[in-house]
Amino acid sequence: MGTLSSTAFPALPPHCRSFRTLQLVYCPAPDTAPTSLPPSPSPSLASTGSPSPRGSNSRSSSSPTRPFTASLPPTSLTYYPPTYLPVPSVPLAAVCSTSPAPSSLPSVAGPSASQRSINGIVLLLLLLTHWLTISITLQVLDSIAHINEDPNVHGLIVQLPLDSNNPIDVEKVTNAVAPEKDLHGDVDERSIELRIEEHVCRSLVLLTRLCPGLYSHRTAITLQVLKADVLVVGIGKAEMVKGSWIKPGAIVIDCGINHVPGECQHQTPTIQLLWKLCSIKGLYIPTNDIAISRAGTPKHISRLAREVGLMSDEVELYGKYKAKVLLSTLERLRPQQDGKYIVVTGITPTPLGEGKSTTTIGLAQAIGAHLDLNVFACVRQPSQGPTFGIKGGAAGGGYSQVIPMEEFNLHLTGDIHAITAANNLVAAAIDARMFHETTQSDKALFNRLVPSNKDIRTFSEIQLRRLKKLRISKSDPNSLTDEEINLFVRLDIDPDTITWQRVMDTNDRFLRKITIGQSSTEKGFTRTAQFDITVASEIMAVLALTDSVQDMRQRLANMVVAFSRKGNPVTTDDLGVSGALTVLMKDAIKPNLMQTLEGTPVFVHAGPFANIAHGNSSILADKIALKLVGPEGFVVTEAGFGADIGMEKFFNIKCRYSGLRPHVVVLVATVRALKMHGGGPTVTAGVPLPKEYIEENVDLVEKGCSNLCKQIQNARMFGVTVVVAVNVFKTDTEAELDVVCRTAKETGAFDAVKCTHWAEGGKGAVALARAVQHAAEQENNFQFLYNLDVVEKIRIIAQKIYGAADVELSPEAQHKVELYTRQGFGGLPICMAKTHLSLSHEPDKKGAPTGFILPIRDIRASVGAGFLYPLVGTMSTMPGLPTRPCFYDIDLDPETEMVNGLF
Repeated sequence: MGTLSSTAFPALPPHCRSFRTLQLVYCPAPDTAPTSLPPSPSPSLASTGSPSPRGSNSRSSSSPTRPFTASLPPTSLTYYPPTYLPVPSVPLAAVCSTSPAPSSLPSVAGPSASQRSINGIVLLLLLLTHWLTISITLQVLDSIAHINEDPNVHGLIVQLPLDSNNPIDVEKVTNAVAPEKDLHGDVDERSIELRIEEHVCRSLVLLTRLCPGLYSHRTAITLQVLKADVLVVGIGKAEMVKGSWIKPGAIVIDCGINHVPGECQHQTPTIQLLWKLCSIKGLYIPTNDIAISRAGTPKHISRLAREVGLMSDEVELYGKYKAKVLLSTLERLRPQQDGKYIVVTGITPTPLGEGKSTTTIGLAQAIGAHLDLNVFACVRQPSQGPTFGIKGGAAGGGYSQVIPMEEFNLHLTGDIHAITAANNLVAAAIDARMFHETTQSDKALFNRLVPSNKDIRTFSEIQLRRLKKLRISKSDPNSLTDEEINLFVRLDIDPDTITWQRVMDTNDRFLRKITIGQSSTEKGFTRTAQFDITVASEIMAVLALTDSVQDMRQRLANMVVAFSRKGNPVTTDDLGVSGALTVLMKDAIKPNLMQTLEGTPVFVHAGPFANIAHGNSSILADKIALKLVGPEGFVVTEAGFGADIGMEKFFNIKCRYSGLRPHVVVLVATVRALKMHGGGPTVTAGVPLPKEYIEENVDLVEKGCSNLCKQIQNARMFGVTVVVAVNVFKTDTEAELDVVCRTAKETGAFDAVKCTHWAEGGKGAVALARAVQHAAEQENNFQFLYNLDVVEKIRIIAQKIYGAADVELSPEAQHKVELYTRQGFGGLPICMAKTHLSLSHEPDKKGAPTGFILPIRDIRASVGAGFLYPLVGTMSTMPGLPTRPCFYDIDLDPETEMVNGLF
């Protein structure tokens, strides 16, 4: 064998040029062959595996498609990525074999070298000689692992049998191949065994070995195909077998290798979509939510990840049923067109909720498991506070749930805990900085903030940014003047302006107002503070609105926590803590992958409050999902509370930052909520419903449709098609449901559909799925609601969305408008903090009230998240526990370790 030229193969290590233990053979496509070929192997040495003399540089005169050969020493079976290959852009498949003879690969290529490049698919042969070391299995497994992770290699075949002087564990080798790259069907998870008498063929590519009864393309096959129950096709000629030849109900096993071009993947017509989603069919026996969830058999999350087209190195497993998805997925799929973007919202709800989450999951199950279209649901992560309080979990309900619901509702992958830690680190930094500035001189502060190391002081990166903000153009700590040192070390925080609070993910009413600093070690520096619930933290809003690690880093640095006594904003970057926050959030930024009861994929990521924040799941989850489903797929995301709150913020805040444009609004309505808006008795959580809600009352429904009509108009105001989903309860009558559907269509909804997905899962939302599919084909003219100054933005939302006559700002709110405008925050979107129980600011005003004045008590800034939030009335950021919280019913079975009592 001739010595390889380092210029021909610059990426191949120089010590790997002597022994033919593992051979990489590259066969370029006939129309892409290079004009200059590297050395080819000597036939005499190919059979012996002996090293070639140094200095040999023989060149073959055969066809330009003759294989390129590289050799590795017998002690190293290291796989080297094919970065040195001349044509890296073509589809590339690897074949692992112990036979160098082309004729031993009848199912992969023909006997001639040119046939090793079929339809543009190039074969990369990993040739294992018979002289294999005793640890060959481990070495082969290592090589296969590298191929699995190499995005340049699109498939891998293990050519059986693997003959060797030492035994090879064939099952381990074949099952080591990543299922998404398994071209042979050898991996147990993807193999199909055809049992004919006592013969089993596991390789669907080797058609000649299947059985004598299979017909080749040289036979008059049309008549035989029309009769076939199972049709195996591997002719090598594109579209030779016509769909009209195949009888209804027949199984078609496509073994073709005809390449369909694509920027994101290389595939045959049958697997044009990367998705191979296997839906889960459940037994429909109505019972409580946790029993239904537990009766389901979820797929292992790694399997689901492969089914939706995720690479193994893009998924981090958290147990069997949940995983994090790396942001590198977005970069890999960037050329892919986005799917259809659907947002689920609702009419103004009762305190019991009207089933937006259930509808989101039911719709996703209908699209994926019943219409067989690619789909992702994207939902918020629930807070532990309501789960143990009065609302319960947020996994959906009935047969439209995210499972396992225990893992969904409790802890998940720890994102909320990470936010709690990050938020409280900022709170601790604020009070510590005020304490140290009060008790130390400028010089002492400077010496501690910029410590000397062997008589050398250096600023950290975050301190250099502070100097730049102060317009001090110096990098040597010893060069600062006394005045500059004073500016550098003194944040001079005004305690009365601190807006940053400590958080915890538990409902605790007694932490709404506390006094801190009462220990003697704090030297009397006490102040009044409070705890908020974690999902009200600005860091949660940052997580939901960011689109990259770099963007999150900047948003975290921009968060304003207080003002100095001179009126200047104090940020986390000024405190020196923004870098540490990014570290604490480095895993939380990755979306969480779970599944529905019917096996369709769900992203669970971020959970900002829908009143104090914008109430939507993360932009990153939506973006990755839209790429994964492809242009014909659907992403169904949910906006919290009613359309006047969650949907308005989805459009004006989330879509403004994401750049995404929705295709359809699904507006969830219930007869129960419409009766309430029509003048029905008060609905109270934990109290049985009055008879008006369980007996037919068409008049109440008709009156309450004023709220439905207003919310349809709100959605149409943004130029998006609306489909109304009527979430059916067992107490609803056909007359009541007909009124809702008719009124919705008359008001401008594209369609209105009755849904029974709580009781029937995806089957009960198929009509809704078809309506959404048709609505997504309609032309939209999406537009934002505003692009004005602060007060006008507030006024437009109040008048157009809520129905108010005008707004009234308190002196404090007016002062904040002037302050934020002066500081450059006036252009930020508006996130109204308002009750979700009414279109107005008064929770007891139902229907669609008009003509009222909306009071703005205060305005606060979430500069890092990127919005201002006016406070309409009194808003609590720490829920309290009811008399009988949900935790009374929650317990763990010590024998089975199963959680009981969640709902």
